[in-house]
This record gives sequence, structure tokens and C-alpha cells, in this order.
Amino acid sequence: MDLFDLSGRTAIITGGNSGLGLGMARGLVKAGANVAIWARNAEKNAAALAELGALGPGRVIALACDVIDEDAIAHAMAETLGVFGRADVCFANAGIPGAGTPIPDITEDGWNQTLAVNTRGPALVYKHVTRHMIARAQDGDAGGKLIVTSSGQSIMGVNRSSDYAASKAAVNGLTRAAAFELARHQITANALLFGYYETDITARADPRFGEWMARRIPLRRPGDHAGLEGLAVFFASPHSDYITGQCLPVDGGLSIS
Repeated sequence: MDLFDLSGRTAIITGGNSGLGLGMARGLVKAGANVAIWARNAEKNAAALAELGALGPGRVIALACDVIDEDAIAHAMAETLGVFGRADVCFANAGIPGAGTPIPDITEDGWNQTLAVNTRGPALVYKHVTRHMIARAQDGDAGGKLIVTSSGQSIMGVNRSSDYAASKAAVNGLTRAAAFELARHQITANALLFGYYETDITARADPRFGEWMARRIPLRRPGDHAGLEGLAVFFASPHSDYITGQCLPVDGGLSIS
């Protein structure tokens, strides 16, 4: 018996064409889920589609979507339902690193852009996804899963990261509110507070930052992308049905160091 067979279930992953999102998508496809990637970069979408399509039985589509554009979200939702007929799981993963400015140098444009992508984006994605999930529940097919990519910075202090930290703390609040409000429809909501993973974003950072993080993390290494596969499958599966409203650090112990 396969405890984590996701055949027949459909998952949406925003920003799923690279980094953490692509790592999670790999696991979902291997477990048999259909996956809809919503992301901006057409070239990365095509590459992710080619890779994921060869991994497992799950069917994959990649749709152009910028989460700061509600019309684009609505269009991607309609296309996803047109192809798969349903959405059972949503990973609100799309995000940006923030402006990287000290507090005395905060700009209105930098702050607004970070909050638009990292906070308003997941909220608007949830708006459209939950409309579908609630309608299903009212027709006797209750259930759904919302998982947002948050960060350890939402509960820790880091230099030059006030906008990013605030944006991720806000999605932790969104998670708790969604879990409480949507429980009657058997929709769960959780946040994954990721620590240090090597991605395209961290590759552009000062190499000394990675070295410092490796020394501070109790497990003495960055997160492994292969581990994202099982993590995503667990939160997409019925085995996580009794977990909701939680903000779970996935960080090798960084948040307790």
C-alpha cells in the first residue's frame, strides 16, 4: 500500500518553476498529483514543464502568472480548472528577497514591492483558490490544503531585511486566520518557515553569508532540495489533515540557535 499516493489530486504551485517551488513540485508529480505551475518566466516555465513531465504519472501544466496581478491569478485559476477540473492543494510559494536596505534607508517603492509580492500575492491567490474549494464543499466535496512559503526571518532578526521579515510575518498571520475561518469547509492552512537553502537568490549573495549561515545552523548545512519532495507530499496528503494553523520552521535548527 502506498501511503502517499496523490493520484487524482491537483496542486497549484506559484513560483513553481525554480528553487523551493520546483523542489516541491518534483515530489508531488512523483506521487501522482497533477500540478499547475503559476510563474512569470516563460523560459523557466518551459524548462520546469519538460523536467516534471518526465518524472512521474502526474500531469503538469505551466501558466504565466504574476501574483501581484489579480486578473492574472483569476485567469490562471480558470485555466487550471479548465484542464484539471479541480484544485485540492495550493502552495503559495512565489516570493522575492526584499530590497535589502537598512531601516533608515527604507523607500516606499521598495517596501511596497516586497509586500505586494510576498504578502498580497498569497492572499489574492488564496482568495481565488478558496472560492473554488468552498464551492466544492457546498456541493458535498469538502476539503483543501493551503501551504504558504514563509521564512525563519519572520521570527528572527536579520540585518537589512525589515521589509522581507515583515512580509513573511504577515503570511504567518494570514495562515492562522485562514485556518480558523476555513476549518468548517475542511480546508487547512499552514506555513513553512524555511531557513537557508541554496537557490538562485542566495547564489547572488555575498559568499560569506552562506559560510556564516553554515556555522550558525545546528545541523551545519543548508537545506537539501530532495527533502522538499517528501515535505510537499506530506502536506498535500490526507496524513496532514489534522494539522492546521501552524507555522513550522524547516531550517535545520536555525531558529533555535
